[in-house]
Amino acid sequence: MQEKKTGEYFIIKAKENGVNVIGLTRGKDTRFHHSEKLDEGEVMIAQFTEHTSAVKIRGKATIITSFTQVDTDEE
Repeated sequence: MQEKKTGEYFIIKAKENGVNVIGLTRGKDTRFHHSEKLDEGEVMIAQFTEHTSAVKIRGKATIITSFTQVDTDEE
């Protein structure tokens, strides 16, 4: 079964090695369903879908959407 695409694309660019990108599910219970690890300089292009409602990012990264660009804290 092909997953229906339902949302906007966004870009995550790692600013250090080991940035974790974690996809969270839709529905009654929010759960982790997918994770990726990016190294410095790697870029991931992702899209919200009928199964993915949120994304959690751990590590130093730049997130680019059609609305804005955000950097994670660099403390």
